[in-house]
Parts: sequence; C-alpha cells; structure tokens
Amino acid sequence: MRRRLVSTAIAAAAVGALLHPGTALASSTPHTPSVSVLANGSKAGTAVVSGHNRPGTRLTVDAGRTQSAHWLQIDYQVQETGYWCGPAATRIALSARMAPPSQGDLAWQLGTTEAGTDHIGQVTNVLNSNLGGGWYETKEMPNDPPTQAQRDLLWYDIVFDIDRNYPLVANIVAPPGNQPPGYPSNQTIYHYFTVFGYDEVDRTVLIADPASFSGNQIYWISFDQLATLIPPKGYSA
Repeated sequence: MRRRLVSTAIAAAAVGALLHPGTALASSTPHTPSVSVLANGSKAGTAVVSGHNRPGTRLTVDAGRTQSAHWLQIDYQVQETGYWCGPAATRIALSARMAPPSQGDLAWQLGTTEAGTDHIGQVTNVLNSNLGGGWYETKEMPNDPPTQAQRDLLWYDIVFDIDRNYPLVANIVAPPGNQPPGYPSNQTIYHYFTVFGYDEVDRTVLIADPASFSGNQIYWISFDQLATLIPPKGYSA
C-alpha cells in the first residue's frame, strides 16, 4: 500500500499549500489561463508556470513543437484533495485526447482512498477504460537505480507516446535531496504526475504536477532525474 500524498506535506510546501476543495472551487473563474511552455526555455528546473495553487485551479497548455521538443495540449488542474494526485494526473493525461471526467469520478474509478491510489496498474486500467482500446501498458521500474535497459525503455516510451498524442502518468518517490521544484525538502513524497513533453537536445521532460508544491505546476526536469524518481514504482505508457 503506497503512502498517500498527505495534506500535511502539502501544507509544508509554503505557497503551494492546498486549501479545502470547496473553498477553491467557489473562487474559480470561467476563464482558463493559457500557458506558454517555452517562455523560460526548456532547461531542467525551469518553472514554466507557478503560483496558481488553489485546488481545482485549471490551466490550458497548447500543443507545440520545435526542432528538438514536442509537447501536447492538456487541461491541467490542481488536485482537489491531498490524496487525489492519482485521479488528477490521470485526468490531465486523458485531457490530451478527450473531455476528461472529473477528479471525483476518476477517484471512484481508480479506487482511490484517503491512503491514495495503490498501484500504477489502476491508472493504466482507467486510462484504457476511458479511451477505449488498450494503448496504455504498466511499465514497472523495480530497480533503484534503474538499469540501463529500463532507462532506455522509459525514454523510448516518452518519445513514442508523446509523438502519438498520449501523455504518460508516472508514480514517483521523491526523497529529500532528489525532488522536483518546490517539494517539501524534509519529507519523502509518494506521488503521481503527468509527463506530456520532451526536449531531445536538453534531454528534459515536461511535467504537469497536480500537487502544485510551492505553486510549481508545469515545469521541466531532466530525464535523468525522472528515471531516478520512478523506482521502485512504475508508469503508464
């Protein structure tokens, strides 16, 4: 049983602290802001969007390409509870291909409880159930650090899937000293986020992170870091 992404951990993330969902939804506006993915380049650690940290906050990211990079159009949304990272990441992935169900509906489909979403295989099943067919597969990464074969497969899956308009969902473990931007540095965070872009030259990947730790929502991290965050969990691709 994976530990949930607890609300106390989120509260420790200063500006990124999540509020009660009812408060956030009541203050949401019909207008969905649009995000410019390359506004700050594609280097690892670049915060493309930060500061919009209320649960349920939505952002639109338009698809784009450069000579070396490719990213997909998504409808981003901050997770509505401290333990709905799985439903929120799944919703973001689905939004590249369809009008997605709500986080609440997906939490029900995933069997998410206050302990979180137990296994990446549940995400794979729900992605395929909503999209029809069987595109998504569960890819386990049990070795920490990952083997070269596992790293090669992860990069292949990222490029192959994104080039065909399928974001990936990753189940990660982020300990102190190896964390994406804004994470509470004194805690190990068990989490789900969505991978929806890559840059072959910078060797980076574009993350849609529903936790919004310290307000960091859409950002680039190095592929090497992603490969160390997933073990001993897995991803849907």
